[in-house]
Amino acid sequence: MHKVIKIISLPAIGFALLAACTDLSTLRSDRPIGPVREFEKMIVGRLDANYIGNEACLAKCHKHDKISQDLQHSVHGAQVSAESGLPLVNCESCHGPGDLAVEQLIETAPGEKRCSFETLLPLKDLPAQAQTLICLKCHSAASTPNLQHWNASTHANSDVSCFDCHKLHQGPRQKVSRQEMSDLCYGCHQQVRMQFAQFSHHPVPEHKMACIDCHEPHGTTQESLLLGQTVKAMCTRCHMEYQGPFVYEHADVTETCTNCHKAHGSPNDPLLTAAQPFLCMQCHAGHLSRGTRSAQGTLSTPEMKAALYSRCTDCHSSIHGTDIPSGHGRGSFIAR
Repeated sequence: MHKVIKIISLPAIGFALLAACTDLSTLRSDRPIGPVREFEKMIVGRLDANYIGNEACLAKCHKHDKISQDLQHSVHGAQVSAESGLPLVNCESCHGPGDLAVEQLIETAPGEKRCSFETLLPLKDLPAQAQTLICLKCHSAASTPNLQHWNASTHANSDVSCFDCHKLHQGPRQKVSRQEMSDLCYGCHQQVRMQFAQFSHHPVPEHKMACIDCHEPHGTTQESLLLGQTVKAMCTRCHMEYQGPFVYEHADVTETCTNCHKAHGSPNDPLLTAAQPFLCMQCHAGHLSRGTRSAQGTLSTPEMKAALYSRCTDCHSSIHGTDIPSGHGRGSFIAR
């Protein structure tokens, strides 16, 4: 009975697929991602409001003087002037048209008034994708090398917006400094923070390295937002002595450094995933070292212990690869 059903159903499925593939008008039709249009509507601003320019926005509200000065000393402040030749950036580029905000000021205290900022874009209340679109209005073209992978990146898909890392009103520097970067990243990556607290770690807590030395926060085509084409290519930017290629390769090292090393930190020096000799014994069988043998032809007990509990690299010194052959014809993985 089951065989009959399969014989009847397979041709029906085939005809259905054929019909779907021949409907080229459907396949070629424009199908934009649904939510994007909704986010675009969110950042348009009030349709009954008009643009009035920076001077009119700031003329009646002195509470924004400090914010305005910080912006003027920044990269975006240099773009306020049309004579700069750069894309025009002013208050309304991000906050939306502002004539309704200054049309009728609201008195907050005797002698103090504020604008009706409720008529401006509620930037803090917008979803992350809408916040990002505000920046992408300009930066999708002006910052293409950095942002070409943003829409498909881990950060974009995790509801991280530009505002989470970039603060436009905190002075001339509008991106986080190298000294502050690790603390910013730790806000989400708590597990990485614990790894850097291990005995052996890359010098990120000492501020000799920063997260962006290895990762591109705006997105890459590589796993974990790595800058290099492979893990080994990333590591050998600093550890060039292990780059190779070598005549005698260590297979696991050629594949990826993370087979043996932790990227951020480990309790085992140097950044090993497990202590020696147990790390090596995951692939290689243990063996006894050469030494003085007893009358029965076996190694003495102290020598056995030394062979089983010492570090493999005390003898195998070229584990990352070598060009020098040894007497065994396999390369000098054993130091003589």
